[in-house]
Amino acid sequence: MHYRDPKTSNEYVFLTNRLDISALEVAELYRRRWQIELFFKWIKQNLKIKAFYGTSKNAVLIQIWTALIAYLLLVWLKFKSKTGWGLLQLTRLAQTMLLERLHLRALLGLRPLNNRQPLLFN
Repeated sequence: MHYRDPKTSNEYVFLTNRLDISALEVAELYRRRWQIELFFKWIKQNLKIKAFYGTSKNAVLIQIWTALIAYLLLVWLKFKSKTGWGLLQLTRLAQTMLLERLHLRALLGLRPLNNRQPLLFN
């Protein structure tokens, strides 16, 4: 099947066993497939998900959402930080200081908050 892109005038040839659909539909399927590939590449590079721990839809979604929340928190810390650290440095800091009791705002060079929240543990 042949398809000519109207924007670039490039011609593409697709091999398929779906002879019941048009070349435009095949090109659209390949375009969508490529978007899925790019999404999983972004997940592997940025969310550091190398393998899924569960096989059910719910397990996969929980793992993706958890990694996405952690990534967004790190991006927010990078944005708010006055230190100029990168995401990799903030990730390493979070890993090493996970169980340490410290003032994160002071560590990142931010002003301390005026309201004092009572400590959960003394």
